[in-house]
Amino acid sequence: MYETDQQVGWREAAQAALYGPGGFYLRPEGPAGHFRTSVHASPRFAAAIARLLVTTAGSMSLDEPALVDVGAGRGELLTGVLAALPPGFPVRAYAVERAARPAGLDPRIEWTDTPPARVRGLLFANEWLDNVPVDVAEADADGVARQVMVDRAGEERLGEPVTGADAEWLARWWPLTEPGTRAEIGRPRDLAWARAVSTLDAGLAVAVDYAHTRDSRPPFGTLTGFRGGREVRPVPDGSCDITAHVALDACALPGAELIGQREALRGLGVSAQRPPLSLASSDPAAYVRALAAAGEAAELTARGGLGDFTWLMQPIEPDRPPRVAPGPGAAGPARGGHRQA
Repeated sequence: MYETDQQVGWREAAQAALYGPGGFYLRPEGPAGHFRTSVHASPRFAAAIARLLVTTAGSMSLDEPALVDVGAGRGELLTGVLAALPPGFPVRAYAVERAARPAGLDPRIEWTDTPPARVRGLLFANEWLDNVPVDVAEADADGVARQVMVDRAGEERLGEPVTGADAEWLARWWPLTEPGTRAEIGRPRDLAWARAVSTLDAGLAVAVDYAHTRDSRPPFGTLTGFRGGREVRPVPDGSCDITAHVALDACALPGAELIGQREALRGLGVSAQRPPLSLASSDPAAYVRALAAAGEAAELTARGGLGDFTWLMQPIEPDRPPRVAPGPGAAGPARGGHRQA
């Protein structure tokens, strides 16, 4: 842990605040104690992932597919998926998370701090990449991209010009020219995702996050904090979540597809269509159940909310794993979350 008044880059500061001793993501209450994700919003999300696992296993003839949840929180998604799978469906479930294994978790779930290697199946990272810490750059008065330095109280100043691989990443994915504009340097996320995907010998890797692409980068970045369901000033002292949207187009490896959560979930059978009123007369109980299902689906696909997530879908054909990006290690897994009260 760096000294209170010491200023470091945002990546180092966030790494200590989120995952260091007493870090925000290592607390017993877990992410669900502070914000609401798609997983917490409805069991229909887990049911959709169960269908995706079954489809992936069938399309690649996988006898006992793996389900790897990267950034597993307290195992909520895996618990829901196991409950939704067809009876007797063979699966090896892995929760990848830095926090300790919670008491009472389904014994079929293996708890680990790194993704298992050489598996075949579905790797799913729901709001993980937004909590892989990144450095922040800001263009100075001359248009030079400089690293933003920060102390534990959240006070910032501009540091040295961004150089090397980070400067190359900015030039390709998020150029800064106008004074005062900012960017989150997503290279550690690119590396983290490539390494996670490389653990699959065959199957499908999916990353779900709030995202932007090169033609629509936010001019002042998206770095922010959350605590208790509310957006707060990002202060890297361990008291709040520190997150930023993801440049998923930079993470994508050859063959990947980017689609919206609304489209992805509709393809997996999550429909917000209300049941016909005639059902209320013929089968009132069924009508109430169908109405509740439509309401939950509407929340998962709502514009301005959970429906605004982007899915990065990366198929891995048997015996053709993707190339791993070179470079130093990136931050390990931790659960992110859509920050709703």
